[in-house]
Amino acid sequence: MALGVLARITVQEGKNEEFETLFMALADKVLANEEGALLYSLTRSKSSSQDYVVMEQYRSAADIDAHGKTDYFLEANKAMAGLVAAAPVIEVLDVV
Repeated sequence: MALGVLARITVQEGKNEEFETLFMALADKVLANEEGALLYSLTRSKSSSQDYVVMEQYRSAADIDAHGKTDYFLEANKAMAGLVAAAPVIEVLDVV
């Protein structure tokens, strides 16, 4: 069964451009290298420019697990850690 993931992220003031650039580079790698990643998209709130939601969809829980262990994800996560205001809030969902 396919799974969705929503990751809610708040970015520090003045760090939006750097965050978006890093994220888009990561998204390119995810979509090019992970067969199990069906969707990996960054969205920004219209009501708060510091708030983002990453929308993800994977074929299986194993694909989510593999994604989190890739070198490029770990490197991007480390780089983005200094740009965010707090740890992301992550929700895993069943695709209907």
